[in-house]
Formats: sequence, C-alpha cells, structure tokens
Amino acid sequence: MRLTVIGTGYLGATHAACMAELGHEVLGVDVDPEKVAALQAGRVPFHEPGLPELIAKHTASGQLRFTSDYAAAGAFGDVHFVCVGTPQLKGSEGADLAYVDSAFAAIAEHAAPDALVVGKSTVPVGTAGRLADAHAGVEVAWNPEFLREGFAIEDTLRPDRLVFGVRSERAETILREVYAPVLAAGTPLVTADFPTAELVKTAANAFLATKISFINAMAEVCEAAGGDVSVLAEAIGYDDRIGGKFLRAGVGFGGGCLPKDIRAFAHRADELGVSLDFLREVDAINMRRRDKVVEVARELCGGAVLGARIAVLGAAFKPDSDDIRDSPALNVAARLRLDGADVTVHDPEAMDNARKAFPLLGYALSAEEAMQRADLVLHLTEWPQFREIDPARARSLVSRPRIVDGRGVLDADRWTAAGWQFRALGRPAPVGEGPR
Repeated sequence: MRLTVIGTGYLGATHAACMAELGHEVLGVDVDPEKVAALQAGRVPFHEPGLPELIAKHTASGQLRFTSDYAAAGAFGDVHFVCVGTPQLKGSEGADLAYVDSAFAAIAEHAAPDALVVGKSTVPVGTAGRLADAHAGVEVAWNPEFLREGFAIEDTLRPDRLVFGVRSERAETILREVYAPVLAAGTPLVTADFPTAELVKTAANAFLATKISFINAMAEVCEAAGGDVSVLAEAIGYDDRIGGKFLRAGVGFGGGCLPKDIRAFAHRADELGVSLDFLREVDAINMRRRDKVVEVARELCGGAVLGARIAVLGAAFKPDSDDIRDSPALNVAARLRLDGADVTVHDPEAMDNARKAFPLLGYALSAEEAMQRADLVLHLTEWPQFREIDPARARSLVSRPRIVDGRGVLDADRWTAAGWQFRALGRPAPVGEGPR
C-alpha cells in the first residue's frame, strides 16, 4: 500500500521506517524542511538504536521518501497516519492539540475523498470523534502507539498488541491490510470504538506511572521505618497478580510521555466530571523522589552543597535514548547547581541536548572525566556503562568516595568493599560502608 506519515519526530520517523520495512511505499511529511532533508539523506536527529540504518536502507531503495508538500502527500497516500506531538499546554495540565488539529486539517484538505486518516498521537478521549465530525470528507480511525524509547522498532514491528479505533468495517479492513505481516505473526488485535481506543493508551501510561510511584512511595515508608525497598519489591513481585516489572525504586520517571500524559488524563477526567486525583498524587510522589536525591546529596556533603564538586552520571530520562524531556537527572543537576555546587554531567548520548537546555552545567566526555576530584557522585540514568564502572578505579579519581544510586541497580556490597559511602533510595546504608 501507499502510506503517508504526517510528522517525522520520534513517533513518525519510526513509524514511517517500519511501515517501509513491512513492504509499503511510504512518504513522510513534515513542516520542517531541514528535518525532511536530513531524513531523506538518512540522518536521524535523535538517538534510537537501529533507526538510522532502517531509514537509510529504505530511502536508498526509494521505498521511503520525505517531503514538506501536503498536496503531494494527499495525492500519494491511500492511508495517512498522523504522528505529531501533543505537548502539555503552558499553564495547564491539559494537552495541546494544535499540532494534531493542524495536521488533520492539512491532510484532509488534500486527501482523496475515500482516504483513511489514522491518528496515532496520544490525545484526550473525545478527540477522534471531534476530528471525524470536523472532517467528514475523509474517514478517521485511531491506532494508538505504545513505543518504548530504545525499543521503538521492536515495538512497531513486533508489538504486544494492536488497537484499532474504528467506526466502520472498511476502516478495520484497511488497517488489517496495513498491518498484515504483524497480525500474521500472531500479534493480538483489539478493535474498539474511538473513546476506548484513545483511553487504552492513556490508561496504560497511567497504570505504569502508578506502579512506579507506588514502589517509590514504599521507598518513602522504608526510609522512615528502616526497611529495604529492594527486598520488599522482590517479595511482592513474586505475586503474579503484581509482577516484578516497574518495581525498582529510584529517582522516578520522566520523558515526553508519562508525566504530561497523566496530567492530561486527570485534566480531561475533570472535564468529564470524573475524579482521577490519585494521578496527581502519582505525579507528586514522582517529583518528591527528585527532592529526596537533592536532600541526600546535601546530607552527604555536610548539610550544604555550596562549593562541592558533584558528578552526575546521566542526562537522558532513560538509557538508550537522548531524550532529556523532564529528565530527573538534569532536574536534580540543575537544582544542585542553583544551590552552589560545581556540577559536571556525563551521558553517552544526550550531551548535545543537555548542553542546549542546561548550558550552565558542566559536561564531561566520559564518566571518568566527570568523576575527577568529585566530592559526590550521583548515578541518575541507568546506562549499562555506568553499572560496569569499577568502584576501585573510580575511587582513585574522586576526592571523596561518596555515591548515591538513584536507580537502584548498583551493587552496594561491591561499592562499599571498595571504600565508598553508598546510598540508594529506600534502602538502609550498607553495614561497614566506607569513610565519609
């Protein structure tokens, strides 16, 4: 089939490349001509493992092209996927739908009368129906995305489920054809009405955020009571009704999805006369974990960080990404910098983005460089490279061997044996830890 993908950011570029990999002819559309030129040349303006190679493969073959011409896109595609962003509105919890509205209007103006326009963006419930009513000249469907940064290709080509929000058998038939290879591989399909399809994504994100904040709330209790949240999480995770995923306490979640999506969900529920205030507490718990890291940093530095040299390992909100949106690591780093600390950050992929957003922080080309003469090390993004650091080697670099594991993955015994003072959120200090 001939598909267009409107919006070539993280979601759109990934979707376009993967649709080409499934055998479709794909035209990516974006209002930014520089982004279009870069993608057409096989250059991806963000980090996602495997995506540059996939885009280069299909642009070289001609199966995948990019343009800024909506008229050309309307004439080209049988199916048009809208993959633009829905950021948080300034001064509000709600979602900004300006990009979605603009993209639907632009493609509907140029699409053939029988075209199918499919939303993939995460939107407040009711958006699909509103757009379908506003653009009666085309058929609308909703096909929410469930991508994890760092695994986006896998999640597109081999997803754990597909969701089609449709109003007609024809729309479902077309989407089945688009995803035929994926469905043939046994991927479960859920066909739903518009509101349910929209709610699947927001409900999934709300549940994941709640589970993360739950274990972080338990970390708060453990800190007050002297318990160990890592042991607690292991024990409750054996219950198959609960499961062990997303039960690692730490500095909390960030990124461009979970924080703004749970806020928008609670806001939309208010508009519908339903209370989802528990999501506001989920958000508050998450933000308190950043406060806790700052508090522990001050404690380890004798009550204040003024003049302290602090190494921050991590800038991206998660590993295998250069996305710094709402990054806990950079939020903590910036706050410590405002408190007077000399903060140096290292991240394997997110350095350029971090420099642009936080130019007053210091940056190092390696973890070892960041730790040179440090009074405190904060491990705040769970990159494998950081877990593999040799504590004995690292001790020879720092002025004072003190580390806070904000992700709960470092081996406390190993670091303590190497002479480090070790802290992890929700866990007691190791017995016999190194000197202050």
